[in-house]
Amino acid sequence: MISITNTLPTTAVESPELNNANFKIKQLDFLQKVIEGLQDGILILTEIGEIVHANASAKSICSQISQGISQANFVPPVIWHHCKSLIDWSLFPNQHIILSDEIVLNKLNIFRLRVRWLDVDTLQRPCLLVTIENKCETLKNVAIAEVKKYDLTPREAEIWLLYRFNYSYKEIALQLYISLNTVKKHMKNIHAKRQANLHSEN
Repeated sequence: MISITNTLPTTAVESPELNNANFKIKQLDFLQKVIEGLQDGILILTEIGEIVHANASAKSICSQISQGISQANFVPPVIWHHCKSLIDWSLFPNQHIILSDEIVLNKLNIFRLRVRWLDVDTLQRPCLLVTIENKCETLKNVAIAEVKKYDLTPREAEIWLLYRFNYSYKEIALQLYISLNTVKKHMKNIHAKRQANLHSEN
């Protein structure tokens, strides 16, 4: 004789503490992915210049600034100088100061640097948060949006991008191997398209 018994599947019940720990791990993992995905460089430094965290963009930018030197715990002197300035300002603890400056390597490598204190409970001591924006990448993204917005031709797009990088008409002509008159003609068309776009928006 065969007997059939219905058994309910057993499900593991997690304790609230375990659920909370898993949630926190997922949150940290999510934040880590967000920070790594940022175009801006993010550096978190101790008061003595040790790197607590550096995202991929920060590592790349620091390597450019220090001209290829990419040691594991190396902060370029130009960045550390601003950090030291903020540390010196810490004599006035009630003032929330953000130091900002530009680092110009050349026309196509300009970085906006911002340094401020980061006081987070999970860190044993206050750290410095350094954000490094690649201004040329930001400007390139703006220019690409403008190319679409103004419906520029591929040649106009090339010229506009260089123009937005502060190239003179003469420099644009040299860069693209075209005549100065061709640059002027294309710039005239670009400005006409921009004007038409402004009128259509109003």
